Amino acid sequence: MDVVIDTHAFLWFAAGDSRLSTTARDLISDRTSTQYLSTASLWEMAIKVSIGKLTLSHPYDILVPAVVEANGFDILSISLAHASEVAQLPFPRRNHRDPFDRLIVAQCRIENLPLVSADNKLDAYDITRMW
Repeated sequence: MDVVIDTHAFLWFAAGDSRLSTTARDLISDRTSTQYLSTASLWEMAIKVSIGKLTLSHPYDILVPAVVEANGFDILSISLAHASEVAQLPFPRRNHRDPFDRLIVAQCRIENLPLVSADNKLDAYDITRMW
């Protein structure tokens, strides 16, 4: 099953973190399907590294490309349709205004792909979340 990998799921997968569910690990590891990592996730990680909110085991420019390449992940670029979908998304919860999550949700909606994510706040949107 083709999937989009949420930022935290990517990081937990890369680190071998036990917080990653078995289902999520299987979906991310499935070489018979396509796993997409959003450009929004790349941007989110880069910003968080640069402001000190995210510490990686290796420098960003080494770790992220290595994990993407080693696992054959495809990068899901941000299109005009994705950005337009963000403009249409409701704010089902006043406290859920994360721009990265909203863009990833929009990509899942436009591409009709499920999202591998532990974030149950995303269930408020019309997407399939798998964990």
